[in-house]
Amino acid sequence: MVNSLRLSLRHSLATVMALTLPGTSIAVPAFAQTSIQAAPSARVAGGPASVADLAEGLLDAVVNISTSQSVKNEGAGPQRPVVPEGSPFQDLFDDFFDGDGKSQENRKVSSLGSGFVIDPSGYVVTNNHVIEGADDIEVIFPNGNKLKAKLVGTDTKTDLSVLKVEPKAPLKSVRFGDSKKMRIGDWVMAIGNPFGLGGSVTIGIISARGRNINAGPYDNFIQTDAAINKGNSGGPLFNMNGEVIGINTAIISPSGGSIGIGFAVPTELAQNIVQQLIEFGETRRGWLGVRIQPVTDDIAESLGLDVARGALVSGVIKGGPVDDGTIKAGDVVLSFDGKPVKEMRDLPLAVAESPVGKEVDVVVLRDGKEQTVKVTLGRLEDSAAEDEENQAPATKEEDKGGDNLAEVKPEDPVELLGMTLTMLDEARHKTFGIAESVEGVVITAVEPGSVAADKGLKAGEVIVEVAQDFVSTPGDVSDRIVELKGEGRRNAHMMIAGANGQLRFVALPLE
Repeated sequence: MVNSLRLSLRHSLATVMALTLPGTSIAVPAFAQTSIQAAPSARVAGGPASVADLAEGLLDAVVNISTSQSVKNEGAGPQRPVVPEGSPFQDLFDDFFDGDGKSQENRKVSSLGSGFVIDPSGYVVTNNHVIEGADDIEVIFPNGNKLKAKLVGTDTKTDLSVLKVEPKAPLKSVRFGDSKKMRIGDWVMAIGNPFGLGGSVTIGIISARGRNINAGPYDNFIQTDAAINKGNSGGPLFNMNGEVIGINTAIISPSGGSIGIGFAVPTELAQNIVQQLIEFGETRRGWLGVRIQPVTDDIAESLGLDVARGALVSGVIKGGPVDDGTIKAGDVVLSFDGKPVKEMRDLPLAVAESPVGKEVDVVVLRDGKEQTVKVTLGRLEDSAAEDEENQAPATKEEDKGGDNLAEVKPEDPVELLGMTLTMLDEARHKTFGIAESVEGVVITAVEPGSVAADKGLKAGEVIVEVAQDFVSTPGDVSDRIVELKGEGRRNAHMMIAGANGQLRFVALPLE
């Protein structure tokens, strides 16, 4: 998968595949009132009888994005060859070499991509990687007209950009549709400029929804078998009502050509980003201010969840929106603003789609019970994004090992589950470089091949809680393990702190 997926950041490169992502959803002004209203094509049991009428009404709104960029040459470069007078290659050599026969210090490289007009006044949507680093951007219309474009705003996390041209007359435009209504098997049509061939139309179906191809933090791609190739980046994916329901962004291909696996960013993500870029020139995403990790099967069992679901809060960012204790480390977020959180990646998507300052209901599992808390979202800044995306690593689901629960005094060292546990005193704070704010029981050794080793635990880490109970002595840990075994639990759910205080959760098997 990794080898076959090529995410292109520049359309001038050979075998470029990537056409890459966007972000969220509110109404865009004037777009719906001034956009083309293409009549739906006739349907038959086997699919659309023809998309000719539909395509005819949309082609004029899909444009070619041409960019150029100065690239500095290294070294003196090649000497000008002798070219026979009148050679058809004369102009080529004149462009590449200066009058002294040396290659130019700076040369222009060009690339082509796709885009589409969303407002008659001249707003154009495309991918960031189509225009990234460009010195000059030109929008080429199907009738051959060319207009210089200004970059209004770009969002690198979603690979989405908005351009502005200044037309003499209102442009033909298209409108956004609701990608949430699209189902697997629905017909879709892509229009773009594959390999620089303008106005190319392809048709297919939605093959899958909610695809995560590890292109960014907000992956939620529509997968389609409509042919998408190099040069389609930034082009629209239409439903059969002529509405844009996706932005073509990436393909999987071992050869560089379409093999029927293409990806488009759904408008449920893209529309709000487009609006924000037009209004503010930047994106303004909601921010919850937590670090999260997946809920594995063993963690779900240790918490009493029927199935592995939700996002486990491994830490709360200091100064963030929920630093007041509204949400705590150890909570499992099950629902956000009415949207179920089925897996960890659902939470960042839902939060990013929410406006800054909005008060939302968050359903969490805490101490074995579901409860609803109200949270007012902050604004996601770059530094906060780095913290929030620094998610605790997932734990392995296959474990082995046993334990050694000896009769000891609470403050005495104890060996269990492959770990040697010791009181966390001032000396061990210094020995392991553990922050003063960290409290609990320190792990001083981990036996290779043990349950603890398989879970990634190591010396210098601190057990803060066992089954959501704070522990301060090795005896506390030992006693809690005995209680869990007596309750028939198969896993011990532990909160683990690193030396710097960053938290994560581990479920150690007890059998």
